[in-house]
Parts: sequence; structure tokens; C-alpha cells
Amino acid sequence: MNVPVLTIHPIGTGLKGAVLSWLIAVLSFLLAGLATAQTCTALYDFTATPDFVPRTNSDGSIPEGGLLLLGNTLYGTASGGGASGNGTVFKVNIDGSGFANLHSFTYSGSGLNSDGYTPMAGLILSGNTLYGSANAGGTLGNGTLFKINTDGSSFATLHNFAGPDGRYLAAGLVSSGNTLYGAAFSGGSAGNGTLFKLNSDGSGFIVLHHFSAADIYGFNSDGTGPQGSLVLSGDTLYGTATGGGSARSGTIFSIKTNGTGFITLYTFSPLSSDPWTNYDGACPGNGLLLCGDTLYGTACQGGGLGHGTLFKLKTNGTAFATLHDFAGSPNDGASPNATLILSGSTLYGTANSGGSSGSGTAFKLNTDGSGFTILHHFSAIPTYSSPNADGALPNGQLILSGDTLYGTAAYGGKSGNGTVFAISLGSPKLTIISSSGNVMLFWPTNDTAFTLQSTTDLASPWAAVSQSPVASNGQNSVTLPASGAKRFFRLSR
Repeated sequence: MNVPVLTIHPIGTGLKGAVLSWLIAVLSFLLAGLATAQTCTALYDFTATPDFVPRTNSDGSIPEGGLLLLGNTLYGTASGGGASGNGTVFKVNIDGSGFANLHSFTYSGSGLNSDGYTPMAGLILSGNTLYGSANAGGTLGNGTLFKINTDGSSFATLHNFAGPDGRYLAAGLVSSGNTLYGAAFSGGSAGNGTLFKLNSDGSGFIVLHHFSAADIYGFNSDGTGPQGSLVLSGDTLYGTATGGGSARSGTIFSIKTNGTGFITLYTFSPLSSDPWTNYDGACPGNGLLLCGDTLYGTACQGGGLGHGTLFKLKTNGTAFATLHDFAGSPNDGASPNATLILSGSTLYGTANSGGSSGSGTAFKLNTDGSGFTILHHFSAIPTYSSPNADGALPNGQLILSGDTLYGTAAYGGKSGNGTVFAISLGSPKLTIISSSGNVMLFWPTNDTAFTLQSTTDLASPWAAVSQSPVASNGQNSVTLPASGAKRFFRLSR
């Protein structure tokens, strides 16, 4: 992929300023409507927490559930931090301003509390009310479902899990009218998780399905450990189980909203020994995306290269296809661990690790599997608590608004406690200015997949510029003399 060309002409001393200023103006016009390079910006950096328990702060830490957008405001959860160190519900404007901690989950040394703790999933919205899940805590210690108004008022616990009805919730909720649907990772009659529904006021809780017992090797008929959010179409729910099935690599299933008609639509194939490869993926731990009669999803393990896959499947269980095999570091990423989103015929998602630094990537590809492109390599962190500029280990589903993707990175940022980030899909940022008889070319350091190339003739081959860029304040720069033959410049992937 190449960005539009910048041209540098040889400039006489007396005309240098005037001609270069005219050139910059023309180039800015040419670049304005051409989208090729991407820039990732940390909109909000979660603040530091102490090294001892409880790891408290004012805003939260480790945001891993993704975001919800309402107007110009993003809503999400952080699984740690807050006033008691047990996580928060927060909001922040899309320009990074106006952060507010809407709720800090409470603390109890016994592991029991009134509201739950460690919210790991994203939120859903109905009217001005947000609904979500807490992985643990509550009056019975097994997790909760909750609601809260968008202004932070009227927090209420809707359900306390007891164990037989489910335990430990990594999945968010889906709603239809006044009914909420969800999945619990474990608990139930066999300890392998449940699917459930309840009314939005907390009444009418019903277990729709208990995942069956597995043998000593982890095999069963329907799967184990559902931890991705369900997707609803008409009277049918679709979801994934991270393990179990006839190959213990996980399953894709469907079930009617009244709890009848459970079907195992697809069972992922067995993994080979280390490097743990197969042809389709394993451990599909995330929610599915439904478009027409096709489900799109991610498997965080397996595949031809052992680092996870992107796949599609018809809702009747036919026509499974692997769209992409991840290659790990320093390539395209590893462990895709978030639900995909769709715009037109383009899928967007994140890989939790791998990429050029091992800290994960954001990517896009077409629904037929073609055109896979890395949008951003998250920068390196030596340890989980290490800071960086943009965040690391993205886990949650992205949100697309206009030409910008919004998401959360669980770690990294200024304090190592995660970020809310934005990835601009707009115009490239290759610019030129004059400087004491030289010209300086600039582009963002976040565009790590691009290199600066030049040629003296557009009909001739392009070559990498020999000068190494200097990185400062989020920008790469190269300084060249404004003399000699006419030269053309571009950023090339």
C-alpha cells in the first residue's frame, strides 16, 4: 500500500520560501481526500495504582471489555482499579475529554459484596440505562448482572449468581425488548457453564441451557466454557464455547430464546502437538458477528500457524471457511480475542498479542478473507505494568464511527494500566516543511508498517530513503537538502 506522492523540486535561493510554501499548499490539497495511512492515539490513559492490594485509583485499570458509543460519548468497564480496586464503569468523550467514573465496584475481604467485581465484558444500552456483568463477587460470590444510568445514577444489581445457575461471567449481555440474554463461563448442572435470560428489571431469571458434562479428557457434545456474548436473530441465539465438543477445541452453537432446540452447529478440529495447529482454529472465546445468514468470528488458538484464526460459517452450520491464519510476532498478530465488527464488506478487529512488538495489532480484511491489512501495531511493553504511548494487549470489540475506530487496550499507556484509543482511518500524515536550506518530511511514529521511499522519475523503481528517521514527539522526521534533481516521495507498506 502506498500513500500519495510528495514532490521536491530543486529551488533557487531567492524563490525558495515562496515556491516551497506553494508546493506544501498544493500537496496538502492532494492528500486531503486520500485515505491510506492510519494513526493511533491514546484518548485516555488510566492512572497509576499502588503495588499492593487493593490496587485502587480514581478511574479504573485494565479495561478489556470494549466500548459502547452514544452520541459523542464512549462507555465501558475497567476490570480493576477504582475506589476499592475491584473495577469501574466509566464514560469518556470521543476527543478524550470529560472522563467520569460512573461506578466503583465495592470491596470485601470475603469475596462477597453487594454489586460484584472485576467487570470483564462490555456494556449494552436501552434508553438511558446501561446493562452489564461482573465476573465475580455479589452476595454469593459467583458474579452479578447490573444496570446503571448513563449519568451514573441508580446502580442496581439485577441478579446474583449462585453456582447452579452459572458462575463467572466474561460475556456481556444482549437484549430484545425487556429481556436480557447471556452466558456464564462455568457453573450449572455440570460445571461447564450456562445460557440464561431474565427481564431487564431483574425478575424472571431462567437457565436456558446447561452445558453438559465432559469426560476426563474434556470431550462432550455441546462445548464447555462459553465466554463470548451471544448474538440474537429473530428467536434464535448464536454463540461459542471455548472448549469441549467432539475434539475439545470448542464449538459454535444455536438455541431458541425459549431454551429449546439447542444445536451444535460446528465443532473445531483437534489440535496437533506443539505448535498446536489445525485447519480451523481452537478456543473460540469471543462473540460472533451476524450478517445475513453468515456468522463471522475469531478463534484465539490453532489454525495453520498456531496463533489463531478468523472464520465464517452459515447459520445452518454449513460452509465453514477459515478467512485468515495469524502468524504471531513479528507479523500480523496472535490470539484474536475480540468480537469482529463490520462496515460494508470490511471486517475490523484486534489481536491480543503478536505483531511487531508482541503487544497486539488492529486489523481489517474483507468478508471473503482477502485484503488483510494491519492498521496498527501496538508498541512494546517489557512487563504488564510497563508504560507506553498507545496501550497494549487489546481485548475488547472495536467501535467504528465515521472514519475512526475506538477501542480499549488492557495494559500500557502512561501508567501501564491501559488506554482508550482511537485509530484514524483518514488521510496519511506525510508532510513537508522547509528548514534552513533543507526540507523535512514528517509522518507519525505509529505508522510502523510504512517506510519512506523516493524516486527521481515516476516511471522508475522506488527505493527506500537511506537516511534513518528520527523519532520525536510521536513523529518520524527525515531531513534532506532542497537541491539537486527533482524527487518524489511516498510512504510504502
